[in-house]
Amino acid sequence: MTPTEFTKRGAGNIGIYVQVPFCQTKCTYCNFHTGVFSRDLYSPYVDAVCREIRSASRGCAADTVYFGGGTPSLLNSADIARILAMIHDVYGGNWNEVTLEADPETITPEKARAWRNAGVNRISMGVQSFNDEELRAAGRMHRREDVYRAAEILRGAGLENISMDLIAGLPHQTRESWQASLNELLEIAPEHASVYLLEVDEGSRLGREILRGGAKYSATQVPSDDEMAEFYERACDRFASAGYEHYEISNWALPGRASQHNLKYWRREPYLGFGAGAHSFDGVKRWANRHDPAEYARAIHEGRGAVASEESVTEAQALDEEFFLGLRELAGIDLAAIESRYSVDVSSRIAKLLDEGLVERDGARIRLNPAKLTISNEVFVELLG
Repeated sequence: MTPTEFTKRGAGNIGIYVQVPFCQTKCTYCNFHTGVFSRDLYSPYVDAVCREIRSASRGCAADTVYFGGGTPSLLNSADIARILAMIHDVYGGNWNEVTLEADPETITPEKARAWRNAGVNRISMGVQSFNDEELRAAGRMHRREDVYRAAEILRGAGLENISMDLIAGLPHQTRESWQASLNELLEIAPEHASVYLLEVDEGSRLGREILRGGAKYSATQVPSDDEMAEFYERACDRFASAGYEHYEISNWALPGRASQHNLKYWRREPYLGFGAGAHSFDGVKRWANRHDPAEYARAIHEGRGAVASEESVTEAQALDEEFFLGLRELAGIDLAAIESRYSVDVSSRIAKLLDEGLVERDGARIRLNPAKLTISNEVFVELLG
């Protein structure tokens, strides 16, 4: 990758993503490339990430940084600071947003203060539920009271931009427990909230158990698809009444608190990913690093490089991405801009969706019908078919 691959497109500032694949336990619903590793790997892994950052392009500046995982809050605070210092040296330190994903039980006053001093100004907390039975069934380490304690610690450390995640569809979840989780989240009043529907696929232990009709991991206690859709719609109503803007299918924010980093993904803006399994995009190509953290660290230290795969994005693929990424935003996409950019007429592509009421048009903009958000995947399949 050369410096001009970003700058020649006039893309402006990029986003930096740092993958921390370490967890205390593997949640039953998790289908990410993360896991439980010896803490002896943490330090050489951080060394490798810093080396990767140092050897990367210096031809652009970053305005957002996102530590994802895994559980980045498991790292020593000094390691977080070391990575941020390296990003500062290579990509500048004029950051609008620096997010660190953290599990509630890992948050301490000492860590929170150190994160803030290092430059972190946003915490994304993996809450998932305020119901202890649901948390135990999902394999989570924290409990309801840990969330309240963690939020108080973060506020006390001066971290005033907090996001909280909930999952609709966890085993043992009911209408009553879901309502209680929404109420408790809104009682804490984070600046941002995300709601994800439980994914059932072969990538997670719970997903595999559900697909084979088994009972392990409380698989028989998972709510139905209709119930999950109802939970999601209830969240839409509750967040709206509490003053949150529904700006992306799974995300709500108080005014001015939308995730600036994640918006880059949905708007196909350039970003660089560092660490095991991290992905990058320069507007022309996408590439991904080796998934195994030990192998990633060895490859970096041996000078073999981190990249495991690379793909050039064709114009047809780019057009598809404009639709299925752009339509994730509730504001929708500018059809006129897309038609001009790609020299195409997309009217026939959206005609059926308009007729079926799956999308709606407002001048040059098209957006998902707010009443159809629970079937957005089906809309995307039909749109790209």
